[in-house]
Order: sequence, then C-alpha cells, then structure tokens
Amino acid sequence: MEFFKIKRDIPFMRNALVFNLISLLTFLAAVFFLFSRGLHLSVEFTGGTLVEVNYSQAVDLEKVRATIATLGYSDVQVQNFGTSRDVLIRLPAPKGVSSGQQSEKVIAALKTNDASATLRRTEFVGPQVGEELATDGLKALAFVVIGIMIYLAFRFEWKYAVAAIIANLHDVIIILGFFAFFQWEFSLPVLAAVLAVLGYSVNESVVIFDRIRENFRLYRKMNTVEIIDNAITSTISRTIITHGSTQIMVLSMLLFGGPTLYYFALALTIGICFGIYSSVFVAAAIAMWLGIKREDLVKTAAKKEGDPNDPNAGASV
Repeated sequence: MEFFKIKRDIPFMRNALVFNLISLLTFLAAVFFLFSRGLHLSVEFTGGTLVEVNYSQAVDLEKVRATIATLGYSDVQVQNFGTSRDVLIRLPAPKGVSSGQQSEKVIAALKTNDASATLRRTEFVGPQVGEELATDGLKALAFVVIGIMIYLAFRFEWKYAVAAIIANLHDVIIILGFFAFFQWEFSLPVLAAVLAVLGYSVNESVVIFDRIRENFRLYRKMNTVEIIDNAITSTISRTIITHGSTQIMVLSMLLFGGPTLYYFALALTIGICFGIYSSVFVAAAIAMWLGIKREDLVKTAAKKEGDPNDPNAGASV
C-alpha cells in the first residue's frame, strides 16, 4: 500500500555528513546532560511510600494531586487502582520521615477535601528494591541490544548490524538526554517506552536494509550511493503510513492519557521522530561508510555454488 510514489530518487546521502555531524553533536549533548544532571528517577528506582486510599464515590485525581502538592510533594504518582473509588499514591521518601508519618499526613490532607477518604494500606519500597529494578532495567536494555546485533549480523552482514545498533543507541541516548535536560520523571513505564523505541527503530532500519539488499540484486549498474538513495526513497510512503499511524495512537495517549501515561507517550514520541531520522541519515550513512557492497550479500550464495566438497557441484542436469 502506498499513498504516493516518488519517480525520482532523492539524494539523501549527498548531505549525510552534515546530518551525521548534527546527530553527533546532539548525541554528545545528551551524554553531557546525562552525566551532569542525571535522570530524575521515580519512586520505583529511588524508594518511597505507597499509599492506597478508598473513597465512597468516584474521585477526581486532579484534586487529589493538587491536595498532595500543597504538602510539598512535587514528584507524586496518583492513579486509580482497580475502580474509580480506589486511588494509589506513590510518594518519594524524604529523609527523617517514616512511611507511617507520610501516610498519616497525606490521609489527613485528603480528608479535609473529602471526609470519606479511608486509608487502606501503606507500603514502603526501600532503596534496595529500587536499585534492583534499575539493575534489571539496564540488563534488559543490554540483552535487547545484543539480541538485535546478533539478529542483524545473521540476517544481513556485520556492517549492517554495526550501523543499525549505532543508530538505535543514538535514539535511546537522545531520549534519555531529553529526560535528563528537562528533569522529567524517569519511571518504569518510560523505561518500557525506551525498550519499545529500540525495537521499533530497528524495524525501520531492517526495512531499508532489506530494500538495499534487493536493489543490489536488481540494479547492477547503480553504485552504492545510488542504491541507498533508491532504497530510502522507495520506502518513504511505507514510513509515513506506519510511523504516522503509530504516532496518532501515541499522540492520543500524550494528550488524553493523563499524568500516568504522559511521560511514557512523550518518550515514544521522541523515539519515533528520531527513529525515522536515524534510520535514514545515521544507519544508512554508517553502512555506506563501512563499505557495504554487492559482494557482501551474495558471497554466501556464490560460495555454496562453488563448493568443491559438494559432489553435485558443477554437475549438469
């Protein structure tokens, strides 16, 4: 399915060096902010108090957030738990205050607005748990990266695997850089979004690499730059359809999903935009500079056809 078909190839690789210099500067800025400011980790990573409150009727979460904000808490997660009458509140752990004191202070403030507010349970998530979650998250990210590299190396060739993984890590670091620069809350849903972007972005790279491999077989007279430009141009319509439809769904979460889904959707939005950019200007350009050529993709087939150990090699039918 195509919305349109471009008859003349767009010379994307002509300005590849300029775009990759921009990418390098953006990447270095993201790394700088990650080290200088760090991520603003949520309660899941830092530890804190979880409070479950029940109301006699459906409650407005915005009013609950506003009430808790008056207590001096800026990093608070408030969401429904099960029903619209049950609210789950996650609070950061300030020094010198126990979880019991926190919960008593919160429920007292909530009762001033609605006397039916009832404390159901209070749990303390210690920093050791947060450290384990952070470690597991980093392990998950490492396993995803290694798996993608192995997959691409087997499906294409090592040059394509290196190009794709550099482009995809470029997307991940830039997302983290945004969260470090603006000090947006980095939570487990945001980590899930980062992992989703990693898989989503590599899919776009695979589509372009597939077309490059196909073009090498079809267009014998084209050089590598022309092959890449043709591959990217011929997949533009598909890119607009897939990324556009995905972004519409993500945009609905960003605008109407509320605070619970806001940063999750924001991370996906940044990842989708940079994923398109990196697949075209970073992955394809790096593959070109690594010296991809037609022989890289056909040498395996040629080797099989000329295998001297094959008793049927060269036999005529």
